[in-house]
Amino acid sequence: MIELSGVKKSFGAKTVLNGVELSVPRGESMVIIGGSGTGKSVLLKCILGLVAPDAGRITVDGAPAATSGPGREAFLDRFGMLFQGGALFDSLPVWQNVAFRLQRGPRKLPKDEARARALDKLRRVGLDRSAADLYPAELSGGMQKRVGLARAIAAEPEIIFFDEPTTGLDPIMAGVINDLIREIVTEMGATAMTITHDMTSVRAIADRVAMLEGGVIRWTGPIAEMDRTPDPYVQQFIHGRAEGPIATVR
Repeated sequence: MIELSGVKKSFGAKTVLNGVELSVPRGESMVIIGGSGTGKSVLLKCILGLVAPDAGRITVDGAPAATSGPGREAFLDRFGMLFQGGALFDSLPVWQNVAFRLQRGPRKLPKDEARARALDKLRRVGLDRSAADLYPAELSGGMQKRVGLARAIAAEPEIIFFDEPTTGLDPIMAGVINDLIREIVTEMGATAMTITHDMTSVRAIADRVAMLEGGVIRWTGPIAEMDRTPDPYVQQFIHGRAEGPIATVR
């Protein structure tokens, strides 16, 4: 579904991506692991066209990623996104946050239909209608993540990106969110890409794993092979070792 070939991106003198090669199979959950500042978020932004790569090729479903022009809106309609910090609109009630995309663009739904769709997605993530008219500030961190997940799936996208989905959550709530992500991605048959350094999340939601370090994909393979790979970068990262090829000062 998503192919990256020779993707490079620098910001001034700092090279972030230095020839990324990655294939994300249709309908599978790919998790990108790597330390803070290794370019995981930049990689997602390049796919979405929010950041223009300096070199390389990115295709989605066999076609070049639409970074501008008349096909841009249709291209973005294929994606859903759960942001690291939730990124909910403080001034909108929960249901309008979930229905934000549904109430805009050429396929804008009537208000009643958009609200009904939002309530359905809120139920899917474990929130009842009593939460629909609350504002984000009235929600706990775990509830805000659920709302963000409901918004990500509201338009039933083909591809869903998850940016550090369990950041700021306690271990129990993180487990709940991981389970929801796994269930929903499987139900929808969506292609998923997640970026995280939380190994519990990796083991809960990944079909395949890719290790980004030094601007390149150092290793990629099925989750079942992650613990067995002799790759020193992967072994240092997944076991949290101070000693190894990954620099501890970034």
